[in-house]
Amino acid sequence: FIYFPESHGISFRIQISVKELLDKDVLLKLLFHLPVSYPSTVPDISVNSDQLTRAQCMDVKEKLLEQAKKHLSEPMVHDLILWLQQHLKGVIKQSTTVSNEKTTLSEGTEDGIWMLLLHLDHMRAKAKYVKTVEKWASNLRLTGRLMFMGKIILILLQGDRSSIKEYLILQKTSKVDVDSSGKKCKEKMMRVLCETEVQSQHKRFQTFEVKEYSAPEELQKEFETAGLASLFSEFVPPLLK
Repeated sequence: FIYFPESHGISFRIQISVKELLDKDVLLKLLFHLPVSYPSTVPDISVNSDQLTRAQCMDVKEKLLEQAKKHLSEPMVHDLILWLQQHLKGVIKQSTTVSNEKTTLSEGTEDGIWMLLLHLDHMRAKAKYVKTVEKWASNLRLTGRLMFMGKIILILLQGDRSSIKEYLILQKTSKVDVDSSGKKCKEKMMRVLCETEVQSQHKRFQTFEVKEYSAPEELQKEFETAGLASLFSEFVPPLLK
């Protein structure tokens, strides 16, 4: 438990592991906010899990709130967690059946798979910067390429729209590089060249890789292989001038 005492009640996070789907553990991160009037009113609940889609997390939250209403005026958090451990499988099954067609189209996310193309002006602390980008991509389950060609630095990412947005926030707000005097600094010279939904003709990157290219033709081939020739021709030639 991590407690956050507040004048408006208390909030705490709980992580629980449920052995459910295909006999593998599902790790759920639950955030409960108990208002001052609790338990006469239901708590606010937020549900996150790397193994579940956003839609499934929303379903779990709705079911927990339904249960909470049955326990009004008695402390209920412990009961809700027990209920969730016993019923997660049923909730997920229902959720999957409802969104099965949608899942096939968009891999279970409400917003489908998105793509982001970024241009960075330079990297002074290159090794550390590259490591940071790889870590973010891995944590947010984004695939794609970090591409170096001469002085050009491009980051091409694919993944859930929410993860893409989160990546952008990290990229803008974290101290990822060093300035000319060696002090840690935020990325100020980044441009978003393109942010769009992945279309059926685009191929999905299976991994995130860091690659160096010795000529524009090599870079172009990387884009063409991924079905992104038009993305290349629209955004990269201006950078080569």
